[in-house]
Amino acid sequence: MRKILLHDPTLNQIYLISSSTISQLYSLPMKNAVIFYKDLHNNHLIQQIKKDNNSYTIITIVDENYPGVLKTIKDPPIVLYALGNTSLLCHTPALSVIGTRNPSNEAMAKINHVVKPLLDNDWLIVSGMAKGVDRYAHVFALRGKGKTIAVLGGGFHHIYPKQNTSLFHHIAENGLVISEYPPDTPPKKHHFPERNRLISGLCFGTLVIEATEKSGTLITVDQALDQGREVYALPGSPLIPQSRGCHRMIQDGAKLVMDSSDILEDWETIGKHLYNL
Repeated sequence: MRKILLHDPTLNQIYLISSSTISQLYSLPMKNAVIFYKDLHNNHLIQQIKKDNNSYTIITIVDENYPGVLKTIKDPPIVLYALGNTSLLCHTPALSVIGTRNPSNEAMAKINHVVKPLLDNDWLIVSGMAKGVDRYAHVFALRGKGKTIAVLGGGFHHIYPKQNTSLFHHIAENGLVISEYPPDTPPKKHHFPERNRLISGLCFGTLVIEATEKSGTLITVDQALDQGREVYALPGSPLIPQSRGCHRMIQDGAKLVMDSSDILEDWETIGKHLYNL
């Protein structure tokens, strides 16, 4: 797609050339070029895209309302499907709040302690609508009439986990839900680490509430570091496994967060400069 956009920014010519020309222009094996050509001229697929376009907001990387912060990350999504308030994609400051799917009894209190003052300062909270800390972060933001974005690992017709279906609708009505996968795409295992780059990429920093030492949360942390974003971790009791990942992160250089001032301070000294505010 990036080669095509470079050669044909308007995406008009690609519909007028043959499969053999596609193969030659873009160094595609002929078999792949034929499949691509058939998809481009597949009326059923075209009608499905038109139907999706009537039901959802579709934002492509060449559109003016594509979030600028995502253009700076490795492998930015070519297309985003959106449901809700798309102006949130440009809102600053934003923080991703993530953590284990099996949080401790203290997790919600930790979110309240650190995140509430940020919401009061008009911060946007981004997470992945997974069970556990992700769900808590969205619910807490909605309860406080704050701003939140959920980034999904599948299409809008396949909400995962299913018990978050009502949360999905609540976020769509009061915040924003996005996915790089077409609505009919069911979630697959590899989608979740893929979508993590969007969770971190949309934000100034990533805050880990709780994580075990081998938590999938650490994939998002790696993405955030790779993108040059700030990484924060909340310490906890050394007696519970949900704290160990955070403690390891702090040992490895993540900023220990005692309260929201640790994040607000960085936004004033680092973030506003980066975002030219």
